[in-house]
Amino acid sequence: MLKEGGMEKINFSGGEPFLHDRGEFVGKLVQFCKQDLELPSVSIVSNGSLIRKQWFQKYGEYLDILAISCDSFDEDVNVLIGRHQGKKNHVENLHKLRQWCREYAVAFKINSVINRFNVEEDMNEQIKALNPVRWKVFQCLLIEGENSGEDALREAEKFVISDEDFDRFLDRHKDVSCLVPESNQKMRDSYLILDEYMRFLNCRNGRKEPSKSILDVGLEAAIKFSGFDEKMFLKRGGKYVWSKADMKLDW
Repeated sequence: MLKEGGMEKINFSGGEPFLHDRGEFVGKLVQFCKQDLELPSVSIVSNGSLIRKQWFQKYGEYLDILAISCDSFDEDVNVLIGRHQGKKNHVENLHKLRQWCREYAVAFKINSVINRFNVEEDMNEQIKALNPVRWKVFQCLLIEGENSGEDALREAEKFVISDEDFDRFLDRHKDVSCLVPESNQKMRDSYLILDEYMRFLNCRNGRKEPSKSILDVGLEAAIKFSGFDEKMFLKRGGKYVWSKADMKLDW
């Protein structure tokens, strides 16, 4: 239904897409979207902790972009943020995933959420060494109901930074050519987000308000309640060369 409605790019995120069935489920989704639907771009956002080389061997040819969440190159900061992966070093794993993307011709992307614990960090050297096709830099955004528990929103507030703090971080990294910044305003209105029930999630009011499912009312009726701002989508650079067939890269 989405393809018939004009969808060109699909991105699987979570939670953690590789959590279920060792990545087989998301792998089959990726293969279907590329092979059967023939979408120009299929991508995944992951923390990288559960991805194995065997997955690339089986499904890498169908994936255009793999985005890995990396909020810091300091393991102590990753512990504070919650990116710690037990005995596995998050930064070392990031470099391993970068190499696998080269081997299997998958475009490599990094997503970083800038918050109180990493806002003063200088990531220039590490990002340039990893050389992603895009480095998405998000300003920490509070979404009501995003985390469970009565105190979730209050706990999340300790991560929030001001617009001025975010601008200082961006200025410190202005020479990184692949940098794509996203402020709170840009994030809130410029994504088409579907949940597991195929409902669009409208974030305009600071919480994820679901539409009716496209399986019940169809795509056209459901998308009216998505809160999607096409102008903001274009302004934030949402449309770019997103098919690896069109990318001229030194993998």
